Amino acid sequence: MLIWAGFAMAAGAALTAWQAARREAAAEARHPPQGEILVVGSHRVHVVEMGRPKGSAPDLVLLHGSSGNTRDMTFRLAPALADEFRILIFDRPGLGYSSPLNGSGATIRQQAEVLRQAAAQMGARKPVVLGQSYGGAVALAWAVDHPDSVSALVSVSGVAYPWTTPLDPLYRITSSRFGSAVAVPLLAAYVPEFVVSRSLQEIFAPQSVPAGYAEHFGTGLSLRRGSLRANARQRANLLEEVTELSRRYGGITVPLEVIHGSEDDLVSPDLHAGGLARDVATARLTLLDGIGHMPQHVATDEVAAAVRRAADRAHLR
Repeated sequence: MLIWAGFAMAAGAALTAWQAARREAAAEARHPPQGEILVVGSHRVHVVEMGRPKGSAPDLVLLHGSSGNTRDMTFRLAPALADEFRILIFDRPGLGYSSPLNGSGATIRQQAEVLRQAAAQMGARKPVVLGQSYGGAVALAWAVDHPDSVSALVSVSGVAYPWTTPLDPLYRITSSRFGSAVAVPLLAAYVPEFVVSRSLQEIFAPQSVPAGYAEHFGTGLSLRRGSLRANARQRANLLEEVTELSRRYGGITVPLEVIHGSEDDLVSPDLHAGGLARDVATARLTLLDGIGHMPQHVATDEVAAAVRRAADRAHLR
């Protein structure tokens, strides 16, 4: 019986790996890279370039949040700014089509350094840097560690300060060694579409998911085993990293536009946006009444206006 049980487990693992690989291949075929692959050191970084030609307008870098990819920014925000900026949209390390930096998921400071180098490789040496949600923490790390390589910052629903709520059980499991080996392949292979749809609705609440967003974004890219593992490790390590980084915000001297929804239940506007407005002398806070966690899609005009203000305050236009 033990032998047969071993055979059954091996067969189940093989079937799960096959199904996960099949779904991953289908996701990549349906949503291939939109841009080019840079080589930064030994790492691949996927970048999408949009908008004005290089040298004809201010450079703008857009950084997506957890489980995201470049397509989150190409849905509404980048098109809204394409006539006024040269836009570089990066997949953060381990997500989309950018390779992971290491087995721990890469810290926000490591990610900022690699993306700074990638931006410089594209000829953007002092861009306006916008980060949404987790990407907001990466943008802050960029400005803290490399203050001479950024002209202005825009934090959209950005994570900035340590919080007290526990890590989501999903990330506790998938960031563990056991969960990475067992739970991640199961999720990649078998998670049903209605679960993905419900998760999107929770992220956008209280607004609805915009028509066409799920198909444009390519949720299957976020459900690949490598992306699930990288995102889980990044989320598991974020609290400690933000705690350390937040002690250094007083050194930020570039213009900082902070834009946050008043009804954001995922990243507290009082804690994160309010803290930046308090601790950074150059911060200007815009609180969007009734808006949730994804203002770049449901209040695009207001976010675009914040980007323009940041560029104007940095005397780039």
